[in-house]
Amino acid sequence: MNTNQSSGGAAGPMSTFMPMNIDAHPLEFTGSGGEYFRVWIVNVLLSIVTLGIYTPWARRRTAQYFYSHTLVAGSPLEFTAQQRKMVMGFVLLMLLTIAYNLAANTGQDTAVGLFLLGGALLAPFMWGSAMRFRLGATRWRGLRLQFTANWKEVYIASWPVFALALVWFGVFYGLQLLSPDLAQALETIEEEGKKQPMPSFTPAMGGLVLLGLALSVLCVIRMEYNFKSLLVLKAQVGAEKGRWKPVYMDFVKVWMATVAVFILCVVGFSALIGILAGSSIALVASQSNRLGLWMFVVIIVSIIAGIFMLILASAPARAYREARMFQLMWNNIGVSHVARFKCHLKSGQYVWLRIKNMLLTLLTLGLYRPFARVSEYRMKCESVTLHVKGGVEQVAGAMVRQQQGGLGDALADAAGLDLIG
Repeated sequence: MNTNQSSGGAAGPMSTFMPMNIDAHPLEFTGSGGEYFRVWIVNVLLSIVTLGIYTPWARRRTAQYFYSHTLVAGSPLEFTAQQRKMVMGFVLLMLLTIAYNLAANTGQDTAVGLFLLGGALLAPFMWGSAMRFRLGATRWRGLRLQFTANWKEVYIASWPVFALALVWFGVFYGLQLLSPDLAQALETIEEEGKKQPMPSFTPAMGGLVLLGLALSVLCVIRMEYNFKSLLVLKAQVGAEKGRWKPVYMDFVKVWMATVAVFILCVVGFSALIGILAGSSIALVASQSNRLGLWMFVVIIVSIIAGIFMLILASAPARAYREARMFQLMWNNIGVSHVARFKCHLKSGQYVWLRIKNMLLTLLTLGLYRPFARVSEYRMKCESVTLHVKGGVEQVAGAMVRQQQGGLGDALADAAGLDLIG
């Protein structure tokens, strides 16, 4: 195969030199719930004994387990992250969290405000650093993944973070303009020993809050789209860049469908609770002389059941969104013109699996959690097929020759800290 070596010794992109035969390679997962349970229970026990200090070691063991049992074209992934960097990222986040809680609990409002502002400014840096770390720590057949976006590109992609802050800044001051007594009431509440009734909430104020919520949702969707598209487009294997096809409206459609699923689940669970509560009241009324007491018990139980059912109703919606987003991503990304992915994950099957796993986890007091995680990961992993133009051996060999040498590996390892779990 012609690899078109450049004078500097590194090969350029090989897309135009590859033959047209395409090989299909379904992804495989060779792990099991029983094997992962042993990893998981040790991680849990050591994290409890060390009061959470073992967390970065637990995360590394977990990543290594799933990576080593994920086969891409017959070869496992490798997680080569340095433990030192994972510990440094964990310690940094813990120190920031402790400092923020101290400021919040001691009434230092200025410090809290500065922490929140600093968090917003540092969020893109933390995300970019984590992506550099994660991709740089991923190997396959000797190939190192890289995240090549510069900090300017990361911060430009992060504009929804700052837009979200501006939205609620505008909502807060808009509420004070619509109700001048609101600011005075808030100041009075902060003064010790003084109480003042809050001003009435007008329809205009409600509309402003709803507008803020709607804009917030759009900002969150845009933020997810920007980050994922940047991650794929700036991911690099050898000299080959990632390929990205989805558009923003694809993400909006997934979110709208998720909201519809959530509403249907809430309606269904509400109807079930209503039927059960009505039947209980009718049964109590026919068999008890102390109707008032039993009705009070039934109402309390119904309220608790309603809260619990609301939490359960969100689970199918979250699983549906996860499956749809997984389909959208893996059906529309690739590696330059050399490779692409196809996904046949079924949303309905994944939702039922999540519901089953959630119920079994509750019934076993959390002990089924590792088995649930393995089953969900297996379903997603084995729904993906890698299509390679020119054959895996030829493509992987050419990409290895495109890579930088040992200095590039060292720079990639030093490029980021593990700041995001």
